[in-house]
Amino acid sequence: QVQLVESGGGLVQAGGSLRLSCAASGVIGSINVMGWYRQAPGKQRELVATITKGGSTNYADSVKGRFTISRDNAKNTVYLQLNSLNPEDTALYYCNAKITVTLDFWGKGTLVTVSS
Repeated sequence: QVQLVESGGGLVQAGGSLRLSCAASGVIGSINVMGWYRQAPGKQRELVATITKGGSTNYADSVKGRFTISRDNAKNTVYLQLNSLNPEDTALYYCNAKITVTLDFWGKGTLVTVSS
């Protein structure tokens, strides 16, 4: 089992920045990929960014150049730096830990609201 706790969400004006954190606990050595997903009101959950155990990253086209995912292995924490935010980034942001293709874990989410 893996437990994930997100933090860092909040209300920010367009053009502003936030940093989200996801603290992992449990059988963390089994995690291969960690990622951030988001779900806006009335929309499906979508991938934002992922980072592998080796540090390789992947981003959704909509956030490339604005968001940065990173990890601190000593703290078992993954971060998502959100810059140049716009109202379309408003969503509930979820942390995900993928063990295998068919086994993964989710946090409860942290809300990001961007005002225009």
